[in-house]
Amino acid sequence: MKFIDLHCDTASRIFYEKLNLNHKKCKVNIENLKRGENLGQVFAFFIEKESIEDPYDEFIKLYNSFTQEISKNKREIEIVRNTAELKNAEKSGKIGAFLSIEEGEVIKGDIQKLRTVYDMGIRIITITWNYQNSLGYPNAGYTYRNKGLTRKGVEVIEECETLGIIPDASHLSDAGFYDLIRICKKPFIASHSNARAITEHPRNLDDNMIKLLAEKGGVMGINFCSDFLGNESVSLIEEMICHIKHIRNIGGIDVLALGSDFDGIHNEVEIENASEFNKLYLALKQNHFKESEIEKIFYKNVLRVFEENFK
Repeated sequence: MKFIDLHCDTASRIFYEKLNLNHKKCKVNIENLKRGENLGQVFAFFIEKESIEDPYDEFIKLYNSFTQEISKNKREIEIVRNTAELKNAEKSGKIGAFLSIEEGEVIKGDIQKLRTVYDMGIRIITITWNYQNSLGYPNAGYTYRNKGLTRKGVEVIEECETLGIIPDASHLSDAGFYDLIRICKKPFIASHSNARAITEHPRNLDDNMIKLLAEKGGVMGINFCSDFLGNESVSLIEEMICHIKHIRNIGGIDVLALGSDFDGIHNEVEIENASEFNKLYLALKQNHFKESEIEKIFYKNVLRVFEENFK
């Protein structure tokens, strides 16, 4: 079954490890995406702001590196900015590559920089990573659990909705999540977060968050990282099913999506790479999920959110 994956760190891995989109080391590479019947892949530009001088300049380096890779492989993959372009890519037999930023400090709280990255094709912004920034606070270790978006953060979120950029709540503090619920008029996402009731981790969403995200029309992508799934050193499909069942029971089927975090996680995964999402499909079938429900999890819920946001 075709699928859309809301988060991978392949673009950053390619840059820092001097790889390419065809390299076997990458869990998300062109061969794996094609074999897995990928419809759309969100490629995140991950910036660890505490280890570099200028997050915007670092983003430009990663962006230039990745767009060159796309250009080299233009017969098989292309950057898409909305669902119409995704459909055209699919008709041409190409993978659709959506672009996101994982660290809101890339724009430095500057609305003009936000508009610039939009013009460059960025359609999703993860507000924080694991560090405080000019937009808000992370949930790493629950240190800033009760600190939400800054005044500048609110301004940026409002402009995101005007432009057609989806705010991503993964990594954001609990209070920041509730700020998004209050501020956002359109659905937003938690691109790679699981259920906190199943696995107690600050990066996962609690039941109230899941309910509110569902009511907002947003989605959360199941993260394949073992820390967010359970206690096993290898991420098991059985654990993914457990989270999916719980999230469906709390928020309904329409809030579920996929957010593998491939090439950003270091543990082994039973779904070894982007070619093996069918393993999850088969497991869902065995657990009595209807075909229509699996389609929603795999791509239809994300398409709905994209259609409501992207221009």
